Amino acid sequence: MSSSTTPTLQPFPEDWERALAIVAHPDDIEYGIAMAVARWTGQGKQVAYVLATSGEAGIDGVPPDEAGPLREVEQRAAGEIVGVDTVEFLGFTDGIVPYDLELRSALAAAIRRHRPEVIVTINHELTFGPADSGEAVLNMADHRHVGLAALDAARDAGNRWIFTDLLDEGLEPWDGVRFVGISATSTPTHAVDVTGHLDAGVASLDAHRAYLDGLADPLDVRAMLTGFARAGGEGLGVDLAISFQVIRV
Repeated sequence: MSSSTTPTLQPFPEDWERALAIVAHPDDIEYGIAMAVARWTGQGKQVAYVLATSGEAGIDGVPPDEAGPLREVEQRAAGEIVGVDTVEFLGFTDGIVPYDLELRSALAAAIRRHRPEVIVTINHELTFGPADSGEAVLNMADHRHVGLAALDAARDAGNRWIFTDLLDEGLEPWDGVRFVGISATSTPTHAVDVTGHLDAGVASLDAHRAYLDGLADPLDVRAMLTGFARAGGEGLGVDLAISFQVIRV
């Protein structure tokens, strides 16, 4: 990294012990977040994964009743590579996850179970990529709905009088979420230095082998993740970094 480069992103806060990653599908975490997770678990932090679906509609040549269990296995293996041994699937239907109170309640329940200080999720905007670049692509509905619901559930989880049925399940309110980090956003504010963790990130995404092999266009995993991390590194002033928009709860 050139010493003349002026960092535009702040270091992602790391004065915490427990994080929860909330996403829609198996492999969502592996497009960058997993490299940050590898850093954090290497520091002794606890990170758990919660996925709204099992990704059962994600492989064109494999029926959902076969693809779902297969993708759950791949996601658990991907998590293990970066030090995560707690992976939950909430059972929403892949491809048609609605933004509604059921989703918010399910995510609030997960937050109360895991009691994180930090939540990470992915872009819930309409598109991926800079809006003014002419190259932005549509962000699928599941990402948008789960990402937005994760933000709302971060606050819902701390309010005793929202989703009171969770109290009957023994899930007491948790208002300890300090902030949510959103990856792949068009407006990043912070970044995590993942220099030294690229290989773990590549291996974690490679663990989704059935999914990757089912893509119409082959994906160069290492080249893609390296590109993401170099772009984040430029913003932070390091070799490799993954960027996030940090929103205080």
